[in-house]
Amino acid sequence: MSLLDLRALPSPARRAADSIGSLLRVPTAGLVGATLFLWISLTPSLLPRDWMFQGLIGGISAAIGHGIGIVVAAAARRWLAPRLVFWPPSTLVQTRIRLGIYTICAVGTVLMLVAAVRWQSQIADYMGTVPPTVLGYSRTIVLSAVIGLVILATARGLRDESRWVAGLLIRRWRFPRRAAVAVGVVVVALVTYLFVAGIGVRVGYAALNWAFSAQNDTTRDGAVRPTLPEKSGSPASKASWESLGFEGRNFVSGGVRASELSRLTGRPAKEPIRVYAGLETADDTDARMRVIVDELERTGAFDRKTLVVIPTTGTGWVNPTAAQTMELVADGDSALVAAQYSYLPSWLSFVADRQAAADAGRALVTAVHDRWLTKPAEHRPKLFVYGESLGTQAGEGAFDGLAEIRDTVDGVLWVGPPNSNPLWRSLTDRRDPGTPETEPTYADGLVVRFANDAEGITRNPREWLSPRVLYIQHPSDPVVWWSTDLLFSEPDWLAERTAGDASAMRWFPIVTFWQVSADLGNAAGVPDGHGHNYGTQILDGWVAVTNPDGWTAADTQRIRNALNELRGHDGPEK
Repeated sequence: MSLLDLRALPSPARRAADSIGSLLRVPTAGLVGATLFLWISLTPSLLPRDWMFQGLIGGISAAIGHGIGIVVAAAARRWLAPRLVFWPPSTLVQTRIRLGIYTICAVGTVLMLVAAVRWQSQIADYMGTVPPTVLGYSRTIVLSAVIGLVILATARGLRDESRWVAGLLIRRWRFPRRAAVAVGVVVVALVTYLFVAGIGVRVGYAALNWAFSAQNDTTRDGAVRPTLPEKSGSPASKASWESLGFEGRNFVSGGVRASELSRLTGRPAKEPIRVYAGLETADDTDARMRVIVDELERTGAFDRKTLVVIPTTGTGWVNPTAAQTMELVADGDSALVAAQYSYLPSWLSFVADRQAAADAGRALVTAVHDRWLTKPAEHRPKLFVYGESLGTQAGEGAFDGLAEIRDTVDGVLWVGPPNSNPLWRSLTDRRDPGTPETEPTYADGLVVRFANDAEGITRNPREWLSPRVLYIQHPSDPVVWWSTDLLFSEPDWLAERTAGDASAMRWFPIVTFWQVSADLGNAAGVPDGHGHNYGTQILDGWVAVTNPDGWTAADTQRIRNALNELRGHDGPEK
């Protein structure tokens, strides 16, 4: 039997072979669209992309481009071709056109790959990361092809299902052909959506929650149960060590002892207080908040100079550099309080249930603030709120607006806020005319300020009223700039083309959205000062918001040196 004689094969094998052959036969119009979108995806975005991230975005973009190419070609055949006297050309001309298109696609892809390596190398040099090589980066084309074909196969499978439904309607119920096709498409689309948005999401969410809850029971190497009464999880604590979760145990076991603080700062220091409640500390949110408040009372947190409420990211993570900064600046005369509200990491919590972050932030800030109000005004600690990434969304959720922030706390520092934060979005949209979205000015910076870096924090010479609110956001942070609006509209932050990390980036419909989506996967995997890695810029922001008496530039540098010395002391940053 000839290997090419597919008719001699058994029916199931023949159908499988036909399916594979059909998948590999990409129409010319689809190939052109896929190639064009692949080329666009190779242009630079916010962060360096390795070949795997680029392969992912390239495959998705190519699949979308293929679909657009098919639609455009179908429209041209229906409405344009009949009006062209020279169409269709001869078979020989058509063959030559196809060969020319294939050659352009192949050569153009090689040239774009070389250009992409040059662009990625420029970004890598700017950010201090390892640049790619042409040979290594060429793997992205293979991966893009594989991912694109998988998406194409899935789409064709759904198309075949809609045709089956249409055929059933025609045979059994005598539907008109066009109506049957339309109903078939709607039925398959609806069933797919209900499965993905309903069963699929719920089952996936439950599975992920179960998977990450298992990690919650583990403990980082080097994290040991505290013995000092100033820490939750200690023998004196009402929150057991076992109940704090992975991130909670890491948080309370970290920090620096008073004697070490004195060595690092050259000043007398107190033993810092760290209070925490995990998901398993109590049965529900209200009960956990009662434990939090009892822990604050037990440790004497309301007698300290500063009390910092830290609404966390999904798993309850607190940036170790931020926590160390607060304790070093206050010479240990501080109390930090945080609570876990999910088993899921920040990015999954952001996708699955952003409202949970806002609700958790409001519960934590309200519980602490209500008890804080019962203390004599002249003896209360200054009350601050700190948030990073999804923790800023949790922090914003504690307040109805800027007026309530000013009535409730003594200052706020929010770092790397997601684009969907309601308050951040509102302040940015209402920024002073002529100021850029990447570093806007709101109401002359009287209360709220935005900064890209340490220098930007003090750039505005006008008076800054207390309580101060500060957002720190990098131009290259995809967490700050990711939005579904990128699909079909160019954002101000990109149209402004300000100097900085994102200056070489250009906006393209659909593709830019997927580029920035891919950047999210490496948001924190870049050096300090870029992407979602804010490093010791948190120190500059904290000093600006708290405005310690008599503080000098020399004090800031001393603390920065201490933070660099402590890097990795409380585990890796995320």
